[in-house]
Amino acid sequence: MKPYRRRTSTLSVRTLRRRGAQPKVVALGGGMGLSASLAALRRITGDLTAVVTVADDGGSSGRLREELGVLPPGDLRKALAALCGDDDWGQTWARVIQHRFQSKGELHEHAVGNLLIVALWEQLGDHVLALDLVGKLLGAHGRVLPMSAVPLELQALVKGHDPARPEDVDTVRGQATVALTPGEVQSVHLVPHDPPAVPEAVAAVRDADWVVLGPGSWFSSVIPHLLVPELHDALVETKARRVLSLNLAPQPGETEGFSPQRHLEVLGRHAPKLALDVVLADEAAVPDVSAREPLVDAAKRLGAALELAPVARADGAPKHDPELLAAAYDRIFRMHGRIGPWR
Repeated sequence: MKPYRRRTSTLSVRTLRRRGAQPKVVALGGGMGLSASLAALRRITGDLTAVVTVADDGGSSGRLREELGVLPPGDLRKALAALCGDDDWGQTWARVIQHRFQSKGELHEHAVGNLLIVALWEQLGDHVLALDLVGKLLGAHGRVLPMSAVPLELQALVKGHDPARPEDVDTVRGQATVALTPGEVQSVHLVPHDPPAVPEAVAAVRDADWVVLGPGSWFSSVIPHLLVPELHDALVETKARRVLSLNLAPQPGETEGFSPQRHLEVLGRHAPKLALDVVLADEAAVPDVSAREPLVDAAKRLGAALELAPVARADGAPKHDPELLAAAYDRIFRMHGRIGPWR
């Protein structure tokens, strides 16, 4: 068997939707990376659950978190918007919940969806029920769950966070600060160190056919899921196949200068017991054999095969094309998944 597969053909969304197979998929992450994955996955399965980080402390989410002591709702809102359908209802509600007020007062830059989610949390006293109700209102093609029911703080050990002391390693606190650090992130951890996982999120991972990690901010959106003990154990012990979707390019700040294989090495250091089945990379990110061989080796060390596919937008922006990414996921699920109908 070849160490990697190069797939260049694409499937139409209509073809994907016509197929009767319905893999049970759980996608983990946060921010725009998870949104990209969900926008693709909702095209190929009707059984989709998003498990979202809750360590955001910037912007509207950070303000609501500080003032009301609630979970940061922003990444949850983005996931719900990504699950909205392509019809008028879905796209209208996606725009509404993403809308930000512009003013000279306290509402400036608050997102409508953030306020709606927090209002339902206060009314119902139940994070999961409230998010399910928002999803129902939006006609979301899937379910959105927080990875933990308590607000978390992301902390990182960063070398050279202060450019005046390039060799010093400092503790950097807060997801927004970690994401934009000019230094080299060595490792990350959560405060509290052993946060409780949302039971529904753990159950979804254990019952899945496929678990999808990434793409997204590596240290602040992808790796935090591996630092919640119950969720980590579920990811290690689940019978689901696991696919890791790499970013199209290093992220300015926290992964500046990272090669694709270094992303895998960092993830492996944070969760040495976690095995993967497939690593998905954009073929343009590793254009020649000399770049692919180290990535193949890094994937093998995690137990995974490397799959290359065109998944980037054609305009050159470092963003995933939802239809191309959907086609790549569909091929992976069929090539590496169980034979026969999905349960």
